Amino acid sequence: MMIKPLGDRVLIKPLKEETRTVGGIVLPDTSKEKPIKAEVIALGKLEEETLSIGDQVIFSKYSGTELKMDNEEYILIDAKDILAIIER
Repeated sequence: MMIKPLGDRVLIKPLKEETRTVGGIVLPDTSKEKPIKAEVIALGKLEEETLSIGDQVIFSKYSGTELKMDNEEYILIDAKDILAIIER
């Protein structure tokens, strides 16, 4: 199934956070914070062409609509809630 965002929305997939501390302690799911890093999966019609599919981004913590499809978690978010692009 494919989702095509409308307007200035972006479909992102949250990146998995590290489940162990530096000292090797395994963190339970309940102690983890909501992820703020994600990969861009699909784009709507954006006014500025600053994003592209595959970019890794940082987004506002409690923004967007969470979706679950094909056992994968996604977030449909407004482009203005994306704060930065992670460059490598």
